[in-house]
Parts: sequence; C-alpha cells; structure tokens
Amino acid sequence: MDSPPAPQASAIESAGAPPATRTKARSESISQRSDDSHTAAEFIRDQMQLEADAREALPYSIENCTKALGPLRQSVFACLTCKPPPANPSDPYDGAGVCYACSVQCHGEHTLVEIFTKRNFTCDCGTTRYPESSPCSLRIDPKTNTKGGVHSEEPDPNNKYNQNFRNRFCGCECDYDPFQQKGTMFQCLGLGTHETGGCGEDWWHPGCVVGLGPNWFENMPTNKVKVESKDSGANGSLPTIAEDSEATPQDGDAGPGEAAEDDEDPPAPPGFPAEDEFEGFLCYKCVDAHPWVKRYAGTPGFLAPVFLKQSGAIQETTTNGESKKRKADDEDEVGSQTSKRQRSEAETADAPPASTPPADSEPGAGAEKEKPSSCKLPNLPAAPEGRFSLFLKDSFREHLCHCASCFPLLAPHPQLLEEEETYEPPVSEDGGSENGGDGSTAGSGGGGSLYDRGESALRNVDRVRAIEGVMAYQHLKDKLMPFFQQFAESGKAVGAEDIKEYFAKLRGDDQAIREAGEAAGREDFREEQSGY
Repeated sequence: MDSPPAPQASAIESAGAPPATRTKARSESISQRSDDSHTAAEFIRDQMQLEADAREALPYSIENCTKALGPLRQSVFACLTCKPPPANPSDPYDGAGVCYACSVQCHGEHTLVEIFTKRNFTCDCGTTRYPESSPCSLRIDPKTNTKGGVHSEEPDPNNKYNQNFRNRFCGCECDYDPFQQKGTMFQCLGLGTHETGGCGEDWWHPGCVVGLGPNWFENMPTNKVKVESKDSGANGSLPTIAEDSEATPQDGDAGPGEAAEDDEDPPAPPGFPAEDEFEGFLCYKCVDAHPWVKRYAGTPGFLAPVFLKQSGAIQETTTNGESKKRKADDEDEVGSQTSKRQRSEAETADAPPASTPPADSEPGAGAEKEKPSSCKLPNLPAAPEGRFSLFLKDSFREHLCHCASCFPLLAPHPQLLEEEETYEPPVSEDGGSENGGDGSTAGSGGGGSLYDRGESALRNVDRVRAIEGVMAYQHLKDKLMPFFQQFAESGKAVGAEDIKEYFAKLRGDDQAIREAGEAAGREDFREEQSGY
C-alpha cells in the first residue's frame, strides 16, 4: 500500500500566501493544509469501508476450529512464525497447518502461507506440532472446560505434508512471494503423496510442467519483443500472438488496475494447453508414481501428454497445435459461449468408435454396464515413453475403466471416482460482507464493527478486568466525544497537532502542567495573603 502523500504546506507558502495565513495557530494551519487529515465524518466513513473490505476478504465465520470435524478437504494455512522453516533448504522440516478460522483468530498477526485446499487434513492448531506458546483460542479446553488456551493435543497422524508447508512450491522448489509472482500456477490433482513419490497436491508453474522453468518467458528475447509490441498497440489485439490472448481469457472483465497487472503475465509456454481446454491435471511426479494412468493420455476425456523433457518438444508442439485446432473447430460449431462440459462432450461424440464406450448417450450407465465384465484397457493405445503430465477434461471420470481388474487402482483415489467437495465455514452471520453493509450484529465474533468485535472479546475476559476495561473505555469515550463533536459540527479537519494537544492536556504534560503550576502558585499566594 502506498504511503499517504506528504503535507503541502511549503508549496502553499511559496505560492505567495499572505503573511496573515502564515501566522495562524499551528493546529489550524496543519488541520487545513495536511493532505492526510480527515474530518470526523470522513474518518468514520473510511473506517466503515475498511471493515466492509475486511468482511469481503474474510466472509466466513471464524468462531470454530475445524479439528472437531476430523479430516476434511479444506483451506489450509501454514504459520511460519510459530513453525519457522530451517535456514538450510535441504534440512528436514516438520510441517503443520491450521484451518481458516484459526489462521485469523489464533495466528492473525503471524506470517502465514496460504496453501489453499488440501484433502483429508485436520487442523494442527493447539497440537504438539505447534509450541505451547501458540495455543488454540477457539476450542474448549477439556481440563478447564473453558474456551481457549488449548495446546499440546495429539495431532492427526493421517495428515500429509509436502514442501508447501515451508512456503516452497512447484518442481522448481521456489519460495512463493505473492507480491513478486507473475502468471498463474495450477494445482495438481495429487494422486501420490510426497512419501510415495508424488507431489501431494502441489502448485506448478506452467513453464516447470513442460521443463522450461518458471522464468522461461523472461529468458527469451524474442518473446520480450512480442510483449512490448503487444503493449504498444492501441487496442491491445494483434493476431500474431494468439497465445497471449488465450493465456488471459478474462482480461475483458478485469478492472483498470487488474487489466494492467494481467498484461504483465507471461503467456502459456509451448506445449502447455490453454486454460479452457482442461479441468485439472496430474503432474509428471504423480503420473510416474502411478504409471497405469499413462495409457489414458490422448484418449477421450484426456488431452495429449505434455512432456517434460526437451526431447519431446516436437511432439509437444504438434499435439498442442492439434488441440488448439480442435478447439477452434468446436467454437465454430457450438459458439464462443459454449461451456467446457459441452465442448468435451462434443469431442467425445466425434471420437472414433474404437476408443469410446458403445453407450455414448448415457456415459454413467455405460460405465455401470461395463464394470462387471468388459475392460477398456485393450482398446487404449500403449503408454507414451518419457516423463509427462496428464491434463484432464471435465468428463475424464466417465472414461476411466471400472472393471474388476482396474477398479482397485481407482479405489485409493476418491478424487478419480467423483468430484470432491471442499469444506467451507458458514458465512458470517452479519451478512455485511456481501453488500458492504455495516454488519451490526454483535453476536458474531467473526463480523460486525470493531466495537462489536471488542464486545465479543470482552466475554472471554475475567469479569473484574472486563468491568474495569469497560469503565476505562467509557471514561475515554466521554472525554473524546466533546473533542470530536466540535470538528464534526464545524466540518473542520482534525490535524495531528490537534490530537497531540488534546492528549497532552489529558495526560497533564507540557502546557497543561505549566498551567496547573501557575494556578497552584496563584492559590498559594492567595492563602499567604489571607494569613496576614
């Protein structure tokens, strides 16, 4: 976020302001001329907008930890403050992750890594994977039967951790910096865990998927020239660089700031399919860990293999050109607004009969009929040689073989049998996150104004301290209300010097002390005079 602009007092004075203007009281001068000053009404309005933005960024309830729900496919965050990774990247690291609510309530002021979704994961907050100094403030402590202070519980032994929990991603093992990262990363469907040779649902750069590295585009001078020529165009549309337009299909829907950022994203590398051609993908690590899936490459429901090694560069370019050509044909037949599912079904219907099940009109029923007797593998081509990633269309599950011999290969991977559901906490009860409302419900600790959040926090404080805190707050409020009221009624801006002056009087320092001393001296003098 940009720092606020500096006051422009010197510029105003140099512009020929009359001497009377320069002799105004310091507080009034700064109040009127400081660019970062606000009226009381503006401050309240800005504060409400900030709270509305926060509710929009964090719309879900943060009342409960998900540990009691057991393993879930849920959003996971790693806390690098409570669990810092070793300085040496090659040293082992015992990862840990927390749920959405704990990331806000228990680790909100820490350095967090947003890992996004992980399947079969149980929150580690308040377990032995984190130090006792970082307890869970959302769960009930069974020892005291009070909320908060939970620590040293046993973690779920079935949790799986990969390099993401130490803020390392992709096959290039880079440290992820959201402020420096360019382009889109894609999450592998994750057939294998880190222990079994897979990636564990890692996130990948497109350039690393094809073996060119994360900065492949920056290292190619010819592509830099293309980007510069694209940016210099009046309308930003040049027919010679179609890959750039396909890599950013939503540029037209973005705002002015977002469009400028999207223009900086690199295009898809050679051999990497366009985003609207696939629903998910399996990285080469997971494909190598489960080689039986290789035979599905290029068959209905699956794109052609995207090879890692440069030895497959010719094949990559050829197959990618064919897939783009098929996509163009489909768009001519169905229209540019057709969904991905409709496109994939059209491709399946046009495929040769030898590679598709006989009952195309009802894919689900066909799979059920073939499950007990027939096997699809004899009709599949031989597995391609080399290391490659496998890109999946949204209908790929319908084309996997479910016969008695193949189904045991699918059973350990439920994500191959049906689409997974991701757990989302309930939406915050205040309802203000959706429309930017004021969210005045005080009962929800995850929403409402700062005042409401403060009241919610007071419920967990010792009663004596809570009463003392409320009395102190009320006292300060009574003192501040007349001060701000005068500015609100007059519309005059509140300057930093005004606030400093006021609080100096409240504390009794500076001029307030001198005034008090002079008043005491006058009182002593009067007492001495009365004694004569």
